Amino acid sequence: MVCNRCLLVVRQTLQALNFDVKNIGLGWVEVGPEPNPDQLHAIASAFKVVGFELIDDYKTKLVEQVRNLITETVQYSDLSQLNINFSTLLTEKLQKPYPYLSNLFSEQEGNTIEHYIIQQKVEKIKELMEYGDLNLNEIALKMGYSSSAHLSAQFKKITGFSPSQYRNSKSKRKALDEL
Repeated sequence: MVCNRCLLVVRQTLQALNFDVKNIGLGWVEVGPEPNPDQLHAIASAFKVVGFELIDDYKTKLVEQVRNLITETVQYSDLSQLNINFSTLLTEKLQKPYPYLSNLFSEQEGNTIEHYIIQQKVEKIKELMEYGDLNLNEIALKMGYSSSAHLSAQFKKITGFSPSQYRNSKSKRKALDEL
């Protein structure tokens, strides 16, 4: 789950199966009563219909938590105000050493955490450019870059376009769950 609409769909799906959703967040949910194996199968089937999957493997859950923390931080925080780096954030929130998280993420995703963070940032930059309220220097500051040149270099490395070329192109943003 990568957005508030995802949370809504998960909540509605579980409620339709007569579960009480006690607590829900990006990548996790608490329900009552505790589902039995048949109910877990029904939940998994219902989730599959709406494009989600039920994750019960510990390592897969941990990787999903890493993805969700990064997505939530990049998409919903002002990174210029965040006085912490991602390795520290992930270590503190997940209570696991960063090298372990990094190796597990790379093993499961075929990509590094750092590259995933850059992909998330690029999609947020595209969104901010489409709104047109901020210039590139302001976007760079908001996204935690040291300069607009650094932002532009990473942007071009991921998209193949400079930010100004992207603005003038017909390219579209990716859905966050496609990253």
